[in-house]
Amino acid sequence: MTETKSAKKNFYLFGFLVTLILAGVVSFYASSSPDGLEKVADKIGFIDTAKDSPLANAPLADYGVKGVKNERLSVGLAGIIGVLGTGAVATGLFLVVRRKSN
Repeated sequence: MTETKSAKKNFYLFGFLVTLILAGVVSFYASSSPDGLEKVADKIGFIDTAKDSPLANAPLADYGVKGVKNERLSVGLAGIIGVLGTGAVATGLFLVVRRKSN
């Protein structure tokens, strides 16, 4: 492997590790304040008409892992699972696009 390819690979691996750490640790400290839509819905007065999503009971609903009692661990695991899932889908798409372009 050439030095340039090795440097690129190390760069991507470092970025991936930083992303995992941010998702797994720092995400717990994100704001729990309502987002813009919730704030406007509350201010205007139609927040009571909101309905739960059909996926409200999904394993990763509400930024946590269902069944994990420790909130910090639940949020961290959800972030890590999200990064790994997104990385897997992106990698698969990149490989498909690369094969088609060759």
